[in-house]
Amino acid sequence: MTGSRPLSKTFPQIALFLLALCGLLAGLALWATDNPLAPQVWTAATLPVLAVLAWEILRSLIKGDFGLDILAALSMSAALATGEPLAAVVVAVMYAGGGLLEAFAETRARSEMTALLSKVPRRAHRHRDGLLEEVALAEIAPGDRLLIRQGDTVPVDGRVESPLAVLDTSTLTGEPLPRQATQGEEVLSGMVNAAEAFDMLAQRRAEESTFAGILRLVEAAQGSKAPMARMADRWALAFLAVTLAIAGAAWALTGETQRAVAVLVVATPCPLILAVPVALVAGLSRAAQFGVLVKSAGGLEAMAQVRCLVLDKTGTLTEGRPQVRAVHVADGGDPERVLALAAALDQASGHPVARALVAEARARGLDLPLPEGVEEQPGEGLSGRIEGQAVLVGGEAFVAGRTGRALAMAGVEPGAVTVCVAVEGRPVGRIILTDPLRPGTAGLLRRLRGMGLRRILLATGDRAEVAEAVTRDLGLDAVRADLGPGDKLALVREEQRRGPVMMVGDGVNDAPALASAEVGVAMGARGAAASAEAADVVLLVDRLEALAQGVTVAKGARAIALQSVMAGIGLSLAGQVAAGFGLLSPVQGALVQEAIDVAVILNALRVLRVGR
Repeated sequence: MTGSRPLSKTFPQIALFLLALCGLLAGLALWATDNPLAPQVWTAATLPVLAVLAWEILRSLIKGDFGLDILAALSMSAALATGEPLAAVVVAVMYAGGGLLEAFAETRARSEMTALLSKVPRRAHRHRDGLLEEVALAEIAPGDRLLIRQGDTVPVDGRVESPLAVLDTSTLTGEPLPRQATQGEEVLSGMVNAAEAFDMLAQRRAEESTFAGILRLVEAAQGSKAPMARMADRWALAFLAVTLAIAGAAWALTGETQRAVAVLVVATPCPLILAVPVALVAGLSRAAQFGVLVKSAGGLEAMAQVRCLVLDKTGTLTEGRPQVRAVHVADGGDPERVLALAAALDQASGHPVARALVAEARARGLDLPLPEGVEEQPGEGLSGRIEGQAVLVGGEAFVAGRTGRALAMAGVEPGAVTVCVAVEGRPVGRIILTDPLRPGTAGLLRRLRGMGLRRILLATGDRAEVAEAVTRDLGLDAVRADLGPGDKLALVREEQRRGPVMMVGDGVNDAPALASAEVGVAMGARGAAASAEAADVVLLVDRLEALAQGVTVAKGARAIALQSVMAGIGLSLAGQVAAGFGLLSPVQGALVQEAIDVAVILNALRVLRVGR
């Protein structure tokens, strides 16, 4: 169905379609037995569809929308008025079926979203009278002392009250590596505690905090985003004018109302009502096979027309988690041995960097004995014994302070993290961790340019020197760094002056820009709930290559839908001319239209093979 908006719920669409279909079949059964009630049954089945259609047309006209539903209403009304109820009910079945298909396209993907959304904080732990109580966020007031456990999301903006807090800020700032906050420093809602539990003094209520402000930006951006006109609507006025001209000419020249009715019935825009939704629904299903969840048929159509791509860095272009880049050793030592010692001791820590070292050592098949006597200085480093040897692992200042010696080595690239290792009081090496680009990123961007994207930009909350270093060889049109949520939103709106924009991100800080872009794409496999909610498209797999596959499917679906529409309109115009010359009765015209419908639907289903 095109023109007016589909019914708000899928169930009424199903009921309307089944009513029309059952009426058609029941009338045919009565007609086959020469029962005179057949016309009344067909009329009764048509009237509810016509009534709903009239209501939707009225609502659309009030909003200033104009579509082909008017032509469907004219053909049903004319067929009933001239005693052709069979033709009318056939049109009703096709109209209701198109509405059901589009409603299905809008609701199918949304039902799958619940499994993607990560937990948003709803409650917090508050100190009160020497006890710890669990309270709803709405009950938190400035001045409350809260306990933030390891892995908890900071519920409101506040100030650290413990000596040290280690925070994962990636969802807010895009920084992939944890940040340390000492006593008295401010922390923002939406950050995640990456280490030991710490106390925090609330400074704002939940509705006034950073996370809530970002969500309000998302809502405002969604409300201000103008929807792209649906493909079929853009054909509506011309098709209606041509149809009315042919029907009027047939009536004026012959004086036979049946010819005019037959023209209207043949012209019922089922190729537009059916071909576009079928192609786009098939596109939604095909994209999902590649791990690309498109929430609506409109989103898929918009995806085929984007001209500018704005990319977040952390978790989008890059892996979004620290990985071992190099192991430097002193005096000809063994890099594998240095990594094994560090990882063995780090088995006792929950720090993200410690987890990265353990994962790398296990991936290399290194033996990791259990540590003994481990002492951790949160956010700084660990000490303990590995197979009887005293081992230190941590930042340069931590190891140098404990050993009195520093390991003299060349500097590291911007954004990298250095972990120093000492054995028996002597520094033996250091491990460099970075957040690397996803494999094949440069080739992917070239492929996307080949699909018609004219501009590709980076928008990140990370530092400028880090962003430039990571993306140096990608051939981007622009790199914008140190951006907050509002800055990314402004960048998207600036680029929209040049054409439709697709924004790809994974953090809470990306959500407003995702909501504002013509197509927002969220990295749903590990991304934040707010970005998945705000986006039009969610990548279910942690591979950016899926984006190119999704664009391929979107372009293929739109091209095939256009082919189906043009072929359907051409056949419909030929049928209208035949009906105008009296070669087709209204019922014959309805049957011809059915044959056209079958042809365009079969063609539209070719979308299921796109990208094979």
